[in-house]
Amino acid sequence: MFRYFRFIIVFLLLSIWFIPANAQPEQKQYSLEKVIQRAQLHSPDALLAKHRFRNSYWQYRTFKATNLPRLSLDATLPDFNRSIANITQPDGSVSFRSQFQANSSAYLSLAQNIGLTGGQVFMNSGLQRIDLLGGSKSTSYLASPLYIGISQPIWGFNAYKWSKRIEPIKYQEAKSVYLEDMERLSIRATALFFDLLLAQISYEIASNNQANNDTIYKITKGRYNLGKIAENELLQMELRLLNSNNELEQSKLQVEITTFALKSFLGIKNDERFKLIPPIDCKRFTVDYKLALSEALENRSEAISFDRRVYEAQSELEKVKADNRLSVDVYAVYGLTQSGPDIETTYRNPEDQQKLMVGLQLPILDWGLAKGRSKMAESNMELIQTRVDQDRIDFEKELYLKVMQFNMQMTQLLIASKADTIGQKRFKVSKHRYLIGKIDITDLNLAQEEKDMARKNYISTLRLYWDSYFEIRRLTLFDFLKNERIDVDYSLLY
Repeated sequence: MFRYFRFIIVFLLLSIWFIPANAQPEQKQYSLEKVIQRAQLHSPDALLAKHRFRNSYWQYRTFKATNLPRLSLDATLPDFNRSIANITQPDGSVSFRSQFQANSSAYLSLAQNIGLTGGQVFMNSGLQRIDLLGGSKSTSYLASPLYIGISQPIWGFNAYKWSKRIEPIKYQEAKSVYLEDMERLSIRATALFFDLLLAQISYEIASNNQANNDTIYKITKGRYNLGKIAENELLQMELRLLNSNNELEQSKLQVEITTFALKSFLGIKNDERFKLIPPIDCKRFTVDYKLALSEALENRSEAISFDRRVYEAQSELEKVKADNRLSVDVYAVYGLTQSGPDIETTYRNPEDQQKLMVGLQLPILDWGLAKGRSKMAESNMELIQTRVDQDRIDFEKELYLKVMQFNMQMTQLLIASKADTIGQKRFKVSKHRYLIGKIDITDLNLAQEEKDMARKNYISTLRLYWDSYFEIRRLTLFDFLKNERIDVDYSLLY
């Protein structure tokens, strides 16, 4: 009985000892699409893009708020004052008197900017109370039940008008920038995906080569012992085996490096392992340049910025010209007011209150300062226009080259795929022929090298295809596979 019990104890100890050593991190399969989706949802770069757009959104909301009515309350409850002040007496003389009073006031204001003219209309209502404290106590009220007014610059710079043109463009530009950031994420994710995929395939190739070379070395050694081959061929095969062992270790290290880079980009902090699925399902299609250009001019942030840059330069030029000419500011108010010892009396039979003020400002002598500023603004306007025109040309040229490059990729991919298939078949044939003694080791090594090169070249060409595809998407913000514009629900980003 004791012997069986001891056996169970030893078995459990061995189980505990070997389980951690044999446990491996969970390995998940990832396609290119899944990697891109995860990058756009969880990567640190995606979070930064989201906050940049959110900042632009609230800037646009702030602009819209400036064109809406604003209601505010300004109150002082109360203001105590005890001091000695110079007081004008009934006979006109001035005398220092002690004061002890409390002031309280409340004003409700409603204001609205006028975008068309650059002015402002407002409406106020207020009540003020003064309490004299100390020896002779008294209370009085001053009420302004309603008064309306307008503040209007004449021939001045209308900032509201230009903001109404520029700010919506900036917001649309911010939307496009966010979409382009997402496409840049796709491009970056694609690059890291293929870095790891190529490393995994290189490791797989190195592992297979090491196993093949080990088997072939043993066969070669047997032939050498039988005197069928020279020592040189045995040494060559032994060197080949040593090199394959070294390549296996290097490829293993490269898998670790590229895995870490991809996990860091995706924001993965656990020991999750990747098994990547090559995106070989490539639909054959061509991109029409006219469609690509039309979509790029409509969607891309750089194209949208062309009008914004010109408007900003025009705005600055108009502001400089407005500052250098006659400026008239009109301020007019009409309202009702009354005072009394109590609130009821104060709001009974109010009297009219009017105010009109016209201010003039005209530069007379500035020693050419105004002229210099105008010339600088005009020169800057021409410079911006010239740069925009050149940027349009570069914009179209870049897109044309990218479209031509993409349309070539499918042909290159088909050639690389066929070369990969041929390389694999040729190596199998060469290996078989070597094993039956029809070819020497040099021909076998050459077939193996060409097979490996063809496989890696196919993956590299596949990478160029997807890089080019996502670059076209970024330049146009158009999905040519689905034949629709790229868009997101921006309300989820606020």
